[in-house]
Amino acid sequence: MTEATLIDHRRILVTGGAGFIGSALVRHLIGETQAEVLNLDKLTYAGNLASLKDVADDPRYRFVQADICNGEAVAAAIEDFRPDAIMHLAAESHVDRSIDGPAQFIQTNIVGTFEMLQAATGYWKGLEGAEKESFRFHHISTDEVYGALGDEGYFTESTAYDPRSPYSASKAGSDHLVSAWHHTHGLPTIITNCSNNYGPYHFPEKLIPLVIIRAVGGEELPVYGDGSNVRDWLFVDDHARALTLAMDRGTPGETYMIGGHSERTNLQVVHGICDVLDDLSPPADGASYREQITFVSDRPGHDFRYAIDPSKIERDLGWKPAENFESGLRRTVQWYLDNRDWWEDILSGGYRAERVGIGG
Repeated sequence: MTEATLIDHRRILVTGGAGFIGSALVRHLIGETQAEVLNLDKLTYAGNLASLKDVADDPRYRFVQADICNGEAVAAAIEDFRPDAIMHLAAESHVDRSIDGPAQFIQTNIVGTFEMLQAATGYWKGLEGAEKESFRFHHISTDEVYGALGDEGYFTESTAYDPRSPYSASKAGSDHLVSAWHHTHGLPTIITNCSNNYGPYHFPEKLIPLVIIRAVGGEELPVYGDGSNVRDWLFVDDHARALTLAMDRGTPGETYMIGGHSERTNLQVVHGICDVLDDLSPPADGASYREQITFVSDRPGHDFRYAIDPSKIERDLGWKPAENFESGLRRTVQWYLDNRDWWEDILSGGYRAERVGIGG
């Protein structure tokens, strides 16, 4: 049975669907399935409806601007749309911003998730029969809740939580709330924790788009510390497929780790971007973009290494990433070269790709 036939009849409420991962999920659901989708998004600085222009006019897609911290607005949207599943991605997600301004992370990621759980539980308890049995609340989280790894080993579903930043602590708190609502109220929940995502429509403050944009602009390419910190990279479209499978086929109460089998040091990532740009858009002076790399003081409390063991979702749900890091990175760089209008609109709107989160 194909993915599309499994979820053709589902009505899915996606929170944060104008964000990076959320918009990839919405595009996937509308483009590859017959599901109906309601995108509920506050449209903060990182929410961008231009990321959904390809699906905006589809009759199976609709949008509501609302804050997940507004319980009345959330409950009203749920009651009106009558979803079969809620996929909760809305969150503040930038570690550096959480260092400078943690209050918004606590409010959105913890209080907002609480409001979502309250509204979802009330709605679910009012369902009957097959509708109640098949309902799912899917909470999308991060591998950063598990802290840092040494040179070896992997995060698994049984790894103890050990968050190290205000961002990861807020996401850990939201994970625990979701688990508590499952065990206390019986709400049929799924939790997924993913590694670092990359791909088209990624907000310019994150490492890969930031380096691409600064490189083509002739600016310095800042690398924290000596660039030896390691992340496991996951192409965002692969993540969207994994999320759909977890929501539709996952077992309530379970957690699934989603990773791309693509560990790279930060310096390797930056070198990779420079090499692809050297090929696709070489500098006029014949130099390499690598010459623009500069090393800056490290992020406070910078976790050394993240890496995920995704064998559970591969074994139980049949998911595997379609992109390796080299193919995914090339696709990403090409997209930013071909879609300057998307990111130039963001930069012209007042956002500046400047460093935050230095602390002090």
